[in-house]
Amino acid sequence: MNEDLIKQTEEKMKKSMEALEKKFTTVRAGRANPSSLDGVMVSYYGAMTPLKQLVTISVPEANQLLLKPFDKSCLGEIEKAILSSNLGYNPSNDGETIRIVIPALTEERRKELTKQVKALAEDAKVSIRNIRQDANKEIEKQEYPEDEEKRLLNEIQELVNTYNKEIENQLKLKDQELLTV
Repeated sequence: MNEDLIKQTEEKMKKSMEALEKKFTTVRAGRANPSSLDGVMVSYYGAMTPLKQLVTISVPEANQLLLKPFDKSCLGEIEKAILSSNLGYNPSNDGETIRIVIPALTEERRKELTKQVKALAEDAKVSIRNIRQDANKEIEKQEYPEDEEKRLLNEIQELVNTYNKEIENQLKLKDQELLTV
């Protein structure tokens, strides 16, 4: 029973790390990355629809994204959605496709992005702490013998320390990626 609890807790922490890594990929670092458009929602016939469902995204050059919509009538809406997404992109519409030239990051924008990345990392740490808290409550609810309870609590804490170190490592890597010109 108690080993299942440890495995479940570790699984939740792994999912939290995977979510952080996915969020990190959406933060752009001066190169064209289709996943930077993942959060963009387009008003498509009155319904908010993820951009990924309306276009194919390709990377023709290192600093360029090319969007080919399945329905050309929604080009204007896609363009509006990208402009209002606060990504710093300026799309150009040629009637068939939308081309986005990724601007070089300014020093100010790099600092903004590092703050954003630090906030994402902090959110992940909070998530890990919440998972620990839930596991600790579950351990106390089970009424184990005192030494067994301490052992389990220590194992949970070791997991927390491991995942917090991993979050810090991911944060350092992303910061380096953002700050290199």
